This record gives sequence, structure tokens and C-alpha cells, in this order.
Amino acid sequence: MTGFARCNGVCDSYSWAWEIKSVNAKGLDLRLRLPPGWDAIEGPARSRAAQTIVRGTVYGTLTVKREGVPPVVRVNEPVLNAVLAAIRSLGGTIDAAPPRLDGILSLKGVIEVLEEDEKESARRAAEQAVTAGFDLAIMELAEMRRREGEALGQVLTQRLAEMTGLSKRAEAAPGRRPDAIRARIGEQVAILMEASSRFDPDRLHQEAILMASKADVREELDRLASHVAQAGRLVAEGGAVGRRLDFLSQELNREANTICAKSNDLELTNAGLELKGVVEQFREQVQNLE
Repeated sequence: MTGFARCNGVCDSYSWAWEIKSVNAKGLDLRLRLPPGWDAIEGPARSRAAQTIVRGTVYGTLTVKREGVPPVVRVNEPVLNAVLAAIRSLGGTIDAAPPRLDGILSLKGVIEVLEEDEKESARRAAEQAVTAGFDLAIMELAEMRRREGEALGQVLTQRLAEMTGLSKRAEAAPGRRPDAIRARIGEQVAILMEASSRFDPDRLHQEAILMASKADVREELDRLASHVAQAGRLVAEGGAVGRRLDFLSQELNREANTICAKSNDLELTNAGLELKGVVEQFREQVQNLE
């Protein structure tokens, strides 16, 4: 399922922000983008995500800034000494004005502007705050996914109701009546007998029984009803049922295909084709579930 969450905060001189989003996937794949030096929070974040979310590709981006920290200006003495030594060595060979202080200080590497050194205690407190912020963001993401799941559950329930209606329609198809099956087989046997009289009556009887069994879709309709009932229970229970519903959608599609393959009746064929369409819609929505 898809979702988005954002959480931010301030701890001492650190300001931070989490942005987390998720898209559909068969398993859980957490992809974190962390600032340099903040790898310590990756382990707790992955553990928390695994406890909260079962399926989906989750993208988490952390931004951290230090604010209100006065800059520290530091002279890089080794670089300055090297520059002064070079000036002295060239002083007697080049006729030039003496170098000015501002010119020397403007040379790259002579002056360094740094942030105040981090305090270990402040950094640890910031890491704890950032980790707690991830917990809040992942919970908000899970809540958004839960609401989406409830909406999808209503859609799936509607599709299951449509399958039940189409199953009843297939059940009542005129071509499924015993007299219709018997008449159809009789016509086929009569055509064979007219083509040739060299047929073994016993063999014809066996073939007729086989044709009758193949024309009956009773087992397929029973299995279809069982799968629909089981899927309905899973949707009602909620939770991480996406994989089990995905398996059931494959079984539903198999039964619908068999009904279409066995059908010798227009009404039964039409019901089977509509059933295949509804099952495919069901399967596509299931891919969005956790």
C-alpha cells in the first residue's frame, strides 16, 4: 500500500526532519538516506520498520542541520608557515611589493571556518530524538496505510459479492440442466452414428459418460464458493493478509478458466467470462494490500 508521513523536531543545536513514503511491493524493502555520520540510527530504524510494516518498499529520508552554533575561525599554522617561507625565499629574486596580511589570509587553506566541536552528550541526545521521530513517522505511515486498507477492503468485499452473484448465474444456466446435457450428448452421438455405423455401443456409452462428466462444472462452482468464502473471512479479519489473498485470487482465476473451458452453453460462457474479469479486478486490488 502507498502512504506518506513527515516528522520533524529540534534537539539542542540540531534540527531534523524525516520524510517517509511507501509503495507496493511483495516483501518489505526499507531504503534509508541518511546524512554522513548518522549511520548509528539505521539499525534501530530498520528494526522499528520491520515491527510495523510487513509489505512494501519504504523510502526514508533524514535531513539534519546544526543551527545557532557560532562559527570558529582557525588559522592553519602549517599552511601559513609554508606560505611565509615561500615568500621569504622569493623575496630576494623577485622585485615586488611586500605581501599584505589580507592577501596572505585570503590564500586557500590558510584560514578555516569551522563549526563548534560537537559535544558527545548533545550528539547522543540528538540521535535518540531522531530515532524517536522515526518511530512517530513510521506509525503515522502505518495509520495511513491502515485507512487505505479499510477502503480497499470495501472494494474487495464488493468484488466477492459480484463473484457470488455470477456463480449463482452460472448455476442457473439452462445448459447445466441434466436434460440439456443429455440432449447435447445425444446429438453428438447421433452425428457420429450417421457418419459411420462401425462404433462399439459399449465404447460409445463410456464416451458419453466421459463427455457428461466433462460438461459438468459442479466441482468448479463448489470450489469457487469455498474460495470466495475464505477470501471474505480474510478481508473481514484484516491485518497482513495480502499474500494469502493473492494465492486465493490465483485459485479463483483457475476455477473461472475451467468453467469457461467446460462450457457448451452461451449463458454459462458469458457468466464465466464476466467472472474472469471480476477475479482479475480482485487480483489487481489485492496487490495493493499489505
